[in-house]
Amino acid sequence: MKRICIVFLLVLISSQSYAQKPRARDLGVPFVGVTGTFNAITDVKGVEVGYSTIIEGEGENIVGNGPVRTGVTAIFPRGKAKKFSPVYANWYSLNGNGEMTGTTWVTESGFLETPIMITNTNSVGEVRQAVLKWYVDTDWYSGENWWYTYPVVAETYDGFLNDIYGFHVKEKHVLEAIENTTSGKIAEGNVGGGTGMMCLGFKGGTGTSSRVIKIKDSTYTVGAIVQSNFGAKRNLSIAGVPVGVELKDTLNYKFKAPPKSRRQEGDGSIIVIVATDAPLLPHQLKRIAQRIPLGIGTVGGRGSNGSGDIFLAFSTANENAFNRDETTTVKSMSNDQLTPVFEATVQAVEEAIINAMVAAETMEGINGNTAYALPHDLLVEILKKYNRIKE
Repeated sequence: MKRICIVFLLVLISSQSYAQKPRARDLGVPFVGVTGTFNAITDVKGVEVGYSTIIEGEGENIVGNGPVRTGVTAIFPRGKAKKFSPVYANWYSLNGNGEMTGTTWVTESGFLETPIMITNTNSVGEVRQAVLKWYVDTDWYSGENWWYTYPVVAETYDGFLNDIYGFHVKEKHVLEAIENTTSGKIAEGNVGGGTGMMCLGFKGGTGTSSRVIKIKDSTYTVGAIVQSNFGAKRNLSIAGVPVGVELKDTLNYKFKAPPKSRRQEGDGSIIVIVATDAPLLPHQLKRIAQRIPLGIGTVGGRGSNGSGDIFLAFSTANENAFNRDETTTVKSMSNDQLTPVFEATVQAVEEAIINAMVAAETMEGINGNTAYALPHDLLVEILKKYNRIKE
């Protein structure tokens, strides 16, 4: 009973406090571009994000019992109340040592028909099946007698902190993430699918950011959310400063028991979802997704052999584009207008990753394995040293 109470308290505290944690800009980290109100993917009207965070147990790993450091993230392009409302979308993989289900049909059809779920590597199947069941239970297809659907479920690996072979993500956690979806300010760091993730030598996790751009007489928003679990400390760069090199002698990952893995330094994964309200067609959204690695590279990602770097971009414009029976008319931005959207994508992805690291807290997982948080005070000192923050 005591352990259950402690776990409940941890989850309660995390659910109430993560959204109030300092973000990169709060520390004075300089970024290019104008953000939306919340500096989050939810600045794109209609987008909702929800989490289920599972933190249980400590000490020696006993498969099936934990410790558990994992979760589920749910992203609804038009909000869950909208039900079946496909958006134009496309995807891209920088390095494919990972999984995002349903992407072949996204490319073939040009539409994302489902919410996007993100979890750990071994829970993709469980999450996919739970979402399918949720479709049935909630009449997601709004009365249509349709006979196939392909949920989009992505993953990164949290097995250094989490009892990943204990298969702790269950249907109830998927439903919790869906139920908790909201617009506005969202939590970052050790939450949702990002709970047990590590990044660029420090604790990683979930992060988000947005940019507002003006093209001719129209204003558009581009938002990104990341599940960040990649990279080597030596490559970490923030605001153009070699932070990883400067922090090379600080605490890195600590493993009290050697992990059973062939993991090389720099291995890991990152899932990035980009949303925009700009009227883009699927082939243009492919171009957006292909720019995501530029933001990752800015902070130190190198697309290593052991990394699953998989990205999806969607547009909430052209709400009535999907129709099974009728010809539709849609709006499209010209290719000559796309460069500001490209730039906004790169900027939002860069900041989302750093936000994930700034929000993440030191976490001890299985067998005492520990991922240490990026030290805020040292980061500020280093940025001042390089004149990126003025005294």
